[in-house]
Amino acid sequence: MPKPEISVQLYSIHHELDQDLDGSLAKLAETGLTTVEAFDFVRRADALKASFERYGLRSPTAHAVLVEQTANTPDGLLTRPPAEEVFAAAKTLGVEVVIDPHVPLAKWQTREDVQRTAERLNEVSAQAAEQGLRVGYHNHDHELSSKIDGRSALEVFAGLLDESVLLEVDLYWATAGGVDPVRLLQGLGDRVVAVHVKDGPMREGITSRQLPKDQAPAGTGDVPLAEALKAASSAQYAVIEYDHYEGDTFEGIRQSYAWLKGQLEG
Repeated sequence: MPKPEISVQLYSIHHELDQDLDGSLAKLAETGLTTVEAFDFVRRADALKASFERYGLRSPTAHAVLVEQTANTPDGLLTRPPAEEVFAAAKTLGVEVVIDPHVPLAKWQTREDVQRTAERLNEVSAQAAEQGLRVGYHNHDHELSSKIDGRSALEVFAGLLDESVLLEVDLYWATAGGVDPVRLLQGLGDRVVAVHVKDGPMREGITSRQLPKDQAPAGTGDVPLAEALKAASSAQYAVIEYDHYEGDTFEGIRQSYAWLKGQLEG
Protein backbone atom coordinates (compact mmCIF):
# COMPACT_ATOMS: atom_id res chain seq x y z
CA MET A 1 0.00 0.00 0.00
CA PRO A 2 1.52 3.38 -0.99
CA LYS A 3 2.35 5.66 1.93
CA PRO A 4 0.89 9.19 1.94
CA GLU A 5 3.19 12.07 1.16
CA ILE A 6 3.96 14.38 4.05
CA SER A 7 2.65 17.90 3.46
CA VAL A 8 1.99 21.02 5.51
CA GLN A 9 -0.99 23.35 5.43
CA LEU A 10 0.34 26.85 4.83
CA TYR A 11 -2.29 28.32 7.14
CA SER A 12 0.02 27.10 9.90
CA ILE A 13 2.42 29.90 8.99
CA HIS A 14 0.00 32.47 7.58
CA HIS A 15 1.45 35.34 9.64
CA GLU A 16 4.97 34.45 8.53
CA LEU A 17 3.89 34.21 4.89
CA ASP A 18 2.38 37.68 5.03
CA GLN A 19 5.65 39.04 6.38
CA ASP A 20 8.08 37.05 4.20
CA LEU A 21 6.52 34.60 1.79
CA ASP A 22 9.71 33.51 0.05
CA GLY A 23 11.79 33.19 3.22
CA SER A 24 9.05 31.24 4.99
CA LEU A 25 8.76 28.72 2.16
CA ALA A 26 12.56 28.38 2.15
CA LYS A 27 12.40 27.36 5.83
CA LEU A 28 9.82 24.67 5.03
CA ALA A 29 12.01 23.29 2.27
CA GLU A 30 14.97 23.20 4.67
CA THR A 31 12.88 20.93 6.90
CA GLY A 32 12.80 18.37 4.10
CA LEU A 33 9.28 19.04 2.93
CA THR A 34 8.61 18.96 -0.80
CA THR A 35 4.81 19.09 -0.63
CA VAL A 36 2.63 21.83 0.84
CA GLU A 37 -1.06 22.65 0.91
CA ALA A 38 -1.64 26.21 -0.28
CA PHE A 39 -3.99 28.55 1.57
CA ASP A 40 -5.44 31.88 0.38
CA PHE A 41 -3.61 31.27 -2.90
CA VAL A 42 -5.78 33.02 -5.49
CA ARG A 43 -4.46 36.54 -4.78
CA ARG A 44 -0.81 35.48 -4.74
CA ALA A 45 -0.57 32.54 -7.12
CA ASP A 46 2.34 34.01 -9.09
CA ALA A 47 4.41 34.72 -5.97
CA LEU A 48 3.74 31.26 -4.60
CA LYS A 49 4.63 29.66 -7.92
CA ALA A 50 7.95 31.49 -8.06
CA SER A 51 8.91 30.32 -4.58
CA PHE A 52 7.63 26.79 -5.16
CA GLU A 53 9.86 26.52 -8.21
CA ARG A 54 12.83 28.05 -6.36
CA TYR A 55 12.64 25.60 -3.46
CA GLY A 56 11.35 22.46 -5.16
CA LEU A 57 7.89 22.58 -3.61
CA ARG A 58 4.55 21.46 -5.02
CA SER A 59 0.97 21.93 -3.86
CA PRO A 60 -1.22 19.08 -5.12
CA THR A 61 -3.96 20.09 -2.66
CA ALA A 62 -5.02 23.60 -1.67
CA HIS A 63 -7.73 25.36 0.32
CA ALA A 64 -10.14 27.91 -1.13
CA VAL A 65 -13.69 28.98 -0.29
CA LEU A 66 -16.08 27.19 -2.64
CA VAL A 67 -19.41 26.87 -0.84
CA GLU A 68 -20.21 29.90 1.34
CA GLN A 69 -19.82 33.51 0.31
CA THR A 70 -17.30 33.90 3.13
CA ALA A 71 -15.36 31.71 5.51
CA ASN A 72 -14.66 33.08 8.99
CA THR A 73 -11.12 32.36 10.13
CA PRO A 74 -9.57 33.48 13.42
CA ASP A 75 -7.84 36.24 11.47
CA GLY A 76 -10.87 37.54 9.61
CA LEU A 77 -13.17 36.75 6.73
CA LEU A 78 -12.09 35.06 3.53
CA THR A 79 -14.36 35.94 0.64
CA ARG A 80 -15.28 33.40 -2.02
CA PRO A 81 -13.63 34.34 -5.32
CA PRO A 82 -15.34 33.46 -8.61
CA ALA A 83 -14.84 29.77 -9.31
CA GLU A 84 -13.08 30.48 -12.58
CA GLU A 85 -10.47 32.56 -10.72
CA VAL A 86 -9.95 29.80 -8.15
CA PHE A 87 -9.45 27.18 -10.82
CA ALA A 88 -7.16 29.38 -12.93
CA ALA A 89 -4.93 30.05 -9.90
CA ALA A 90 -5.01 26.35 -8.99
CA LYS A 91 -3.77 25.41 -12.44
CA THR A 92 -1.03 28.04 -12.21
CA LEU A 93 0.23 26.29 -9.07
CA GLY A 94 -0.25 22.74 -10.27
CA VAL A 95 -3.00 22.07 -7.73
CA GLU A 96 -5.03 18.94 -8.39
CA VAL A 97 -7.64 19.08 -5.59
CA VAL A 98 -9.20 22.33 -4.32
CA ILE A 99 -10.64 21.85 -0.83
CA ASP A 100 -13.24 24.03 0.86
CA PRO A 101 -11.97 24.68 4.41
CA HIS A 102 -15.09 25.68 6.32
CA VAL A 103 -18.87 25.72 6.31
CA PRO A 104 -20.17 27.10 9.64
CA LEU A 105 -21.94 25.23 12.40
CA ALA A 106 -25.37 26.65 11.54
CA LYS A 107 -25.31 24.84 8.17
CA TRP A 108 -24.92 21.37 9.73
CA GLN A 109 -28.07 21.14 11.85
CA THR A 110 -30.63 19.63 9.47
CA ARG A 111 -30.57 17.24 6.55
CA GLU A 112 -31.91 20.01 4.33
CA ASP A 113 -29.00 22.28 5.23
CA VAL A 114 -26.48 19.52 4.64
CA GLN A 115 -28.09 18.65 1.34
CA ARG A 116 -27.83 22.26 0.14
CA THR A 117 -24.12 22.29 0.95
CA ALA A 118 -23.62 18.97 -0.84
CA GLU A 119 -25.50 20.22 -3.90
CA ARG A 120 -23.34 23.35 -4.05
CA LEU A 121 -20.13 21.33 -3.83
CA ASN A 122 -21.42 18.89 -6.45
CA GLU A 123 -22.05 21.83 -8.79
CA VAL A 124 -18.57 23.20 -8.21
CA SER A 125 -17.11 19.74 -8.77
CA ALA A 126 -18.66 19.64 -12.24
CA GLN A 127 -17.12 23.05 -13.01
CA ALA A 128 -13.75 21.89 -11.71
CA ALA A 129 -13.85 18.74 -13.82
CA GLU A 130 -14.03 20.89 -16.96
CA GLN A 131 -10.61 22.26 -15.92
CA GLY A 132 -9.17 18.86 -15.08
CA LEU A 133 -9.47 19.50 -11.32
CA ARG A 134 -11.28 17.93 -8.38
CA VAL A 135 -12.77 19.45 -5.25
CA GLY A 136 -13.12 18.35 -1.66
CA TYR A 137 -14.18 19.38 1.83
CA HIS A 138 -12.24 19.70 5.10
CA ASN A 139 -14.00 19.20 8.44
CA HIS A 140 -13.79 20.88 11.81
CA ASP A 141 -15.42 19.59 15.00
CA HIS A 142 -19.01 20.72 14.38
CA GLU A 143 -19.62 18.46 11.38
CA LEU A 144 -19.00 15.51 13.71
CA SER A 145 -20.69 16.76 16.88
CA SER A 146 -23.87 17.63 14.95
CA LYS A 147 -26.08 14.57 14.61
CA ILE A 148 -28.78 13.85 12.04
CA ASP A 149 -30.84 10.68 12.45
CA GLY A 150 -28.18 9.26 14.75
CA ARG A 151 -25.26 9.86 12.40
CA SER A 152 -22.73 12.64 12.26
CA ALA A 153 -23.59 15.39 9.82
CA LEU A 154 -20.32 14.74 7.98
CA GLU A 155 -21.27 11.13 7.29
CA VAL A 156 -24.71 12.23 6.06
CA PHE A 157 -22.95 14.81 3.88
CA ALA A 158 -20.62 12.18 2.42
CA GLY A 159 -23.61 10.13 1.35
CA LEU A 160 -25.04 13.10 -0.57
CA LEU A 161 -21.88 13.98 -2.45
CA ASP A 162 -21.13 13.08 -6.02
CA GLU A 163 -18.50 10.34 -6.27
CA SER A 164 -16.07 12.87 -7.71
CA VAL A 165 -15.99 14.96 -4.50
CA LEU A 166 -13.24 14.09 -2.03
CA LEU A 167 -12.81 14.57 1.71
CA GLU A 168 -9.92 15.72 3.84
CA VAL A 169 -10.33 14.49 7.41
CA ASP A 170 -8.88 16.65 10.15
CA LEU A 171 -7.98 14.09 12.80
CA TYR A 172 -7.70 16.59 15.66
CA TRP A 173 -11.10 18.18 14.99
CA ALA A 174 -12.75 14.81 14.37
CA THR A 175 -11.55 13.70 17.80
CA ALA A 176 -12.68 16.98 19.36
CA GLY A 177 -16.06 16.43 17.69
CA GLY A 178 -16.54 13.29 19.76
CA VAL A 179 -15.92 10.54 17.21
CA ASP A 180 -13.29 7.85 16.84
CA PRO A 181 -11.24 8.99 13.82
CA VAL A 182 -10.30 5.41 12.99
CA ARG A 183 -13.94 4.37 12.70
CA LEU A 184 -14.74 7.55 10.78
CA LEU A 185 -12.01 6.90 8.23
CA GLN A 186 -13.07 3.31 7.80
CA GLY A 187 -16.64 4.44 7.13
CA LEU A 188 -15.68 7.16 4.65
CA GLY A 189 -13.48 4.77 2.70
CA ASP A 190 -11.82 5.73 -0.57
CA ARG A 191 -13.32 9.23 -0.60
CA VAL A 192 -10.58 10.40 1.79
CA VAL A 193 -7.74 11.99 -0.20
CA ALA A 194 -5.87 13.50 2.76
CA VAL A 195 -5.76 13.77 6.53
CA HIS A 196 -4.76 16.74 8.64
CA VAL A 197 -2.25 15.64 11.23
CA LYS A 198 -2.34 17.75 14.36
CA ASP A 199 -2.28 16.93 18.04
CA GLY A 200 -2.79 18.25 21.53
CA PRO A 201 -4.57 17.41 24.78
CA MET A 202 -8.24 16.52 24.42
CA ARG A 203 -10.76 17.83 26.93
CA GLU A 204 -14.43 18.70 26.99
CA GLY A 205 -15.32 21.92 25.26
CA ILE A 206 -12.59 22.11 22.60
CA THR A 207 -14.08 23.88 19.60
CA SER A 208 -12.89 25.54 16.43
CA ARG A 209 -15.06 28.57 17.32
CA GLN A 210 -12.48 29.38 20.01
CA LEU A 211 -9.16 27.89 19.06
CA PRO A 212 -7.24 26.14 21.84
CA LYS A 213 -3.82 27.48 22.78
CA ASP A 214 -2.20 24.10 23.39
CA GLN A 215 -2.03 22.33 20.04
CA ALA A 216 1.16 20.30 20.02
CA PRO A 217 3.56 18.46 17.67
CA ALA A 218 2.23 15.23 16.25
CA GLY A 219 2.60 12.25 18.55
CA THR A 220 2.71 14.28 21.77
CA GLY A 221 -1.02 14.72 22.46
CA ASP A 222 -4.21 12.68 22.84
CA VAL A 223 -5.24 12.28 19.19
CA PRO A 224 -4.79 8.64 18.05
CA LEU A 225 -2.73 9.69 15.05
CA ALA A 226 -0.76 6.49 14.54
CA GLU A 227 -3.91 4.35 14.44
CA ALA A 228 -5.70 6.86 12.22
CA LEU A 229 -2.86 6.94 9.71
CA LYS A 230 -3.08 3.18 9.38
CA ALA A 231 -6.84 3.43 8.84
CA ALA A 232 -6.52 6.15 6.19
CA SER A 233 -5.75 3.63 3.48
CA SER A 234 -6.74 5.87 0.56
CA ALA A 235 -5.09 9.07 1.82
CA GLN A 236 -2.47 10.41 -0.57
CA TYR A 237 -1.33 13.19 1.77
CA ALA A 238 -0.67 13.49 5.49
CA VAL A 239 -0.85 17.22 6.07
CA ILE A 240 0.76 18.79 9.13
CA GLU A 241 -1.26 21.71 10.47
CA TYR A 242 -1.43 24.03 13.44
CA ASP A 243 -4.45 26.27 13.84
CA HIS A 244 -2.42 27.95 16.57
CA TYR A 245 0.95 27.14 18.10
CA GLU A 246 2.39 28.90 21.12
CA GLY A 247 6.03 28.17 20.27
CA ASP A 248 8.13 28.55 17.14
CA THR A 249 5.77 27.21 14.47
CA PHE A 250 8.61 26.16 12.17
CA GLU A 251 10.08 24.10 15.01
CA GLY A 252 6.65 22.59 15.68
CA ILE A 253 6.39 21.67 12.01
CA ARG A 254 9.87 20.10 12.11
CA GLN A 255 8.89 17.97 15.09
CA SER A 256 5.69 16.80 13.42
CA TYR A 257 7.58 16.07 10.20
CA ALA A 258 10.12 13.93 12.06
CA TRP A 259 7.36 12.02 13.85
CA LEU A 260 5.45 11.43 10.61
CA LYS A 261 8.56 10.20 8.80
CA GLY A 262 9.09 7.70 11.59
CA GLN A 263 5.51 6.47 11.37
CA LEU A 264 5.39 6.22 7.59
CA GLU A 265 8.86 4.85 6.99
CA GLY A 266 9.06 2.56 10.00
